[in-house]
Amino acid sequence: MVLFNKTIRKIHLWLGITCGLIASFSGLTGSLYVWQPEITAALNPKLLKVENNENIKEETLLKSAVSLIKTHNDSIDKIILPYREQQTTAIQFKNGKKCYYHPVTTEFLGEKSASISFFENLLNLHRTLGIPKMGKYIIGTSAIIFFLMLITSGVYIWWNAYANNLKQGLKLKWKAKKKKRNYDLHKVFGIYFFIPLIMIAFSGSYFTYSASYKKALGIFDRPNNNLTALQKNNSKDFSTLNETLFNSNEDYALRAIYFPKDGTDNYRLRYIKNRSIKAGYRKTKEIEITKNGLRTTLSDFKSDSNSNRIAAQFYPIHIGEIAGIFGRVLVFISGFVPLVLFITGFRIFLLKKNRGLKRKCVG
Repeated sequence: MVLFNKTIRKIHLWLGITCGLIASFSGLTGSLYVWQPEITAALNPKLLKVENNENIKEETLLKSAVSLIKTHNDSIDKIILPYREQQTTAIQFKNGKKCYYHPVTTEFLGEKSASISFFENLLNLHRTLGIPKMGKYIIGTSAIIFFLMLITSGVYIWWNAYANNLKQGLKLKWKAKKKKRNYDLHKVFGIYFFIPLIMIAFSGSYFTYSASYKKALGIFDRPNNNLTALQKNNSKDFSTLNETLFNSNEDYALRAIYFPKDGTDNYRLRYIKNRSIKAGYRKTKEIEITKNGLRTTLSDFKSDSNSNRIAAQFYPIHIGEIAGIFGRVLVFISGFVPLVLFITGFRIFLLKKNRGLKRKCVG
């Protein structure tokens, strides 16, 4: 048992020094991104805000989108209707430019600003470290290690030390000596935030290994032919894309249209239940249509399998939005915890190392 405990401590130490550093970076960038909607909206009122936007009807938004499509059709990569902090309509062009338009009048409002680009780059760093191809696997794998081994080994060490005196294990003595206070900070932050950290790490790795997650979540599925039936029922011919837009759905709001990239690609339409940020489940729908208007439903929260419904919640869980403002604040604070644990843990390591060197010198 003594050997096992020593092994766990060594695993916790070396994973903390390596994986903990990546987790610290992910936590800090994630914390800042939690408030991306509010910050970008405040910095870009001309591009993102519209007066009395809550009174604009869905039909009006669709009509203005159709008007923009007619004007810029061949050059559009995707068109993004009002969603989250963006109360205007945006077009991502094939040449890389992103421009914003009034959702009613289609008036040109301006191009993507530096602050919007900053948050896009921040998200890229958060998800990939800015490293093409391999970056997302570094982040995703470190999140799994952080979840499966680093946090769990820390909880085990804490329980092994304080199982008989839980109150002592939850105390932080600010007036204690530096060494003791540093140790207390490490144990207290680790144990108080281990559940939020597990949820953030587990949900975060989904974005790297989504296929594996969905396969594992398949255990919650039941035989269900609803989606297949829905796909068949919704495979209808509409003469134009415009007609498809106005007839495709009444229960969801159109979020974005992805345009064909070459002669063989189809249009993809993504829908969301609520355009604004709200607590609760994330409900989406996605359909695909050919250039001739043949429409097929790819997913719909109302009829999706349980595995797909659960998978759809990883984003709002990861960023805290599923629990409203409380969840976002919790994720924001939790994002700083890996850095606190890394610094305090590294100091514990240095203190033990120095203590060992002193013993050798004395010996």
